[in-house]
Amino acid sequence: MAHIFNVSELTAAIREVVEMHFPFVWVRGQATNVSRPGSGHIYFTLKDEQAALQVVWFKNTQAASRKQNSDPAASLDNGQEVICAGRIGVYPPRGTYQLIAELVQEQGLGDLFLAFEALKARLQQEGLFEAERKMKIPFNPERVGIITAPTGAALQDFMRVADDMGHGSEIIVYPSLVQGDKAPADIVRAINRACREDRVQVLVLMRGGGSLEDLWAFNSEEVARAIAGSHIPVITGVGHEVDTTIADLAADLRAATPSHVPQHLWLQRKDLWVRLDEQEMLLVQAYKRFLKTREEQLQNMSRGLGWLSPARQMQRREEQLDSLEQALKREGGNFLDMYMRMVQELESRLRGKFSPDYWEVRHQQLDYLQQTLKARAVNFLEDRENKVSFAAEKLESLDPYAPIRRGYSLVTVAKSGKFLRSVHDVSPGDVLEITVIDGQIKSRVGGD
Repeated sequence: MAHIFNVSELTAAIREVVEMHFPFVWVRGQATNVSRPGSGHIYFTLKDEQAALQVVWFKNTQAASRKQNSDPAASLDNGQEVICAGRIGVYPPRGTYQLIAELVQEQGLGDLFLAFEALKARLQQEGLFEAERKMKIPFNPERVGIITAPTGAALQDFMRVADDMGHGSEIIVYPSLVQGDKAPADIVRAINRACREDRVQVLVLMRGGGSLEDLWAFNSEEVARAIAGSHIPVITGVGHEVDTTIADLAADLRAATPSHVPQHLWLQRKDLWVRLDEQEMLLVQAYKRFLKTREEQLQNMSRGLGWLSPARQMQRREEQLDSLEQALKREGGNFLDMYMRMVQELESRLRGKFSPDYWEVRHQQLDYLQQTLKARAVNFLEDRENKVSFAAEKLESLDPYAPIRRGYSLVTVAKSGKFLRSVHDVSPGDVLEITVIDGQIKSRVGGD
């Protein structure tokens, strides 16, 4: 039994077939029933003597058809002969099909122009011309690839300007046709070859001026996709300044003409000298700042070494010793005076409480205690003085200049500043600094 479709299934099947077989079409006809609702979309019927086709032209695609002296969206009217480009779509709620237009132009503008605008609109909608996907052109590249006709004027103009700028780069030419039916495939092969060999840092695609037909190879979809797919940045210099091709839109950078391309790759010699002078000035300033910083660090280290020198350490130890000696004398005298006052006070308090015989005995005992206390105080002071003397002698023994005052000399190695303790610390030719009581002597170590 044959399959029975419901309306939705049949409409969906028709939609799939129609949209798959007519993804993008060109249709010529007469516009009728033109309607412009408040949404900004345009609805009209495209018809000829035998058939009619419903067309919807959405607001967001109308700008692609607008040119300097022409705005089809504003001028479209009933009875106007137009060429529409777009895709066929099925509208299930009504069971109808319609053309969803992406480009609408008056029929008299020419097929090439319409093809250019249609391809431009389609690739732009894909995001092929977006700034986010474009690569940065390297400054002052060492190796530059040129895709052009090797005998054409474009290459000669490019080289003349590049030589005047003193570029100093290696130029690698990838020969290619730049005009005719075979040119697009030849350009694509050259781009693919350059990417495969990966010898250059930037690619330049260029040719001289010409008519729209002469430049048509650069409006090819395959060329645009090859440029967009290149991992090497691409600059275009095609035609004159007023010419804009699909290749220009797909490239990472567009130069107005082949002669303008070198200006995007290299600096003029005079500009290079100015930049060198600026860099030299920055380098000198940085070096001066470096020297100033190192000088300040050296001064700080010198002050630190002065604080840590043996003479400075000896001075600090002597000051500490003087302070200890004064404190010991002060505290020792105070200690003895305090006990003498205590004895005298006790003696005066006890005199009134006991008989003379008692005081005689106690007086003898006090004399004995007083003598004992004096003896112990003297011993205490002598012990402290001995410790101070011992500390002074020990400190004196640590002074590296003490032997000099006793008639010896102090020898240091000049290049390291270290004291000489062994013959193994020096080598022939080393300079020695010999410090004696009244000055310094320099001597050089000889060989065996």
